[in-house]
Amino acid sequence: MARSNPGLLLGLLLLRLNWCLGVDGGGAEEGGGVFPVVVSTWPFREAVRAAWDVVKTGGAGGSAVDAVVAGCSACEELRCDGTVGPGGSPDEDGETTLDALIMNGKTMEIGAVAAMRYVKDAIMAAKLVMEHTGHTLLVGEKATSFAISMGLAGPTNLSSPESIEKWSNWRQNNCQPNFWKNVAPAGNCGPYHPINIPKDPVKSAVWENQGITCQEWLENDNLLEPTNSHFNSVNRHNHDTISMAVIDKVPSAFKGKSLFLLI
Repeated sequence: MARSNPGLLLGLLLLRLNWCLGVDGGGAEEGGGVFPVVVSTWPFREAVRAAWDVVKTGGAGGSAVDAVVAGCSACEELRCDGTVGPGGSPDEDGETTLDALIMNGKTMEIGAVAAMRYVKDAIMAAKLVMEHTGHTLLVGEKATSFAISMGLAGPTNLSSPESIEKWSNWRQNNCQPNFWKNVAPAGNCGPYHPINIPKDPVKSAVWENQGITCQEWLENDNLLEPTNSHFNSVNRHNHDTISMAVIDKVPSAFKGKSLFLLI
């Protein structure tokens, strides 16, 4: 746990999904000082600028949640890094589907969609899940039908010439690399079937970790090291697509106090 003054405020919780957090102190008009703040992973300047235009003093006057929707929507439209939004990275069937998650840092409400087909506005759909349902996550066809019923455009083809070419090249390379493990055939395209399945998976997992205590895990200096041999380092191509945090002003609970951030 790190302690910092508001002037040094930085904090992001990173997921493999498009992850956007808004801490809404009640409005940007009283921000002052170093606030509002917009932080994003990777140098997606247009996305940060779109969020800033919403939340900045004298700007659109939107909330932190509005700002992260604007920022992540910009990244979806621009197809940041070739992976975000419609036309981005395809799945192993060649189809592009979308994931997004948004959190209101003031209320701790969360909304998310995953594997959503035929709707291009993923972060908007996630916000609708947060604001209009008691759910946290909608997936696949259910996410699609919900988003369209709430007024988002669709159905529409989310593939692009670039995504189809990427998928074709991957197929020609025997579907490598991929995320399958303990399956056969190991070095080729599927269909796959499992191999080396332990008779008692739960007991085997316990045996593999026998003697390791929680404290030993916490004291391990390599907890953040990638365990997958495919990833020798964390970079923009094997980590999150875009994660964004926006604070429109100091929340009242923190006024006159230092902020504690878990990084």
